[in-house]
Amino acid sequence: MATPPVAPPNMEGGPPPVVAQPPGTDMTDICFKDQLWLNSYPLDRNLVFDYFAISPFYDWTCNNEQLRQRSIHPLDRDQLVKMMGTEYWLSEVMEPHLFVFRKQKRDGPEKVTPMLTYYVLDGTIYQAPQLCNVFAARIGRALHYISKAFTTAASKLEKIGYVDSENEAAAFESKVTKETIDFKEVKRVDLILQSLQRKLPPAPPPPPFPEGYVPAPTAEAENGTETQEAGETQNPQIDPIIDQGPAKRMKF
Repeated sequence: MATPPVAPPNMEGGPPPVVAQPPGTDMTDICFKDQLWLNSYPLDRNLVFDYFAISPFYDWTCNNEQLRQRSIHPLDRDQLVKMMGTEYWLSEVMEPHLFVFRKQKRDGPEKVTPMLTYYVLDGTIYQAPQLCNVFAARIGRALHYISKAFTTAASKLEKIGYVDSENEAAAFESKVTKETIDFKEVKRVDLILQSLQRKLPPAPPPPPFPEGYVPAPTAEAENGTETQEAGETQNPQIDPIIDQGPAKRMKF
């Protein structure tokens, strides 16, 4: 099968006149799909980079483009590890549905710095959002719903509190009206009780105790005697380590 055509260079021998996307450009709000290319070529690990190269996500200054100009496969890892600069690395493949490209900066054979991630899902190319943006969006959404819930709860509580305050005020007023004290009636009752007390004879004294009667001891005296007897007869508390340790146990 014929290899898909590569974009031709300009007259000066440089890359095609396409504006390269600088590292860190946020293009998560767009996607790319070329149905004509998909109808002409199969989407596999050998041709997926050529498909990715015609998308607006492609950086023409990468090391992969230099390999393409030298007629070397742009995803040849043996060649990419020898170069320095920006490159696209095919990190995950699930043919023909999913291909994941990692844009990274290579400073040595084993030293790379990840920059961005792109993925081709069923022929459509997307830029994966950064993790910090995902967290910020999820936290912002959660805070929005929490704030909305508090606002709704506060409005309902204000209505309930307003109704309760009205009910309490009405109940208090009715209770005050019912429990109004008539001081004239209180004075009249006191005068009646005082007059009855003057008319009645004084209360007789209590009868004496019979001979030989011993008054029962009080509760404090009983507690004192019981505590003293318990202190004399009770054994000290057993220590589970000193008194019941392995050395104190019976041996058979």
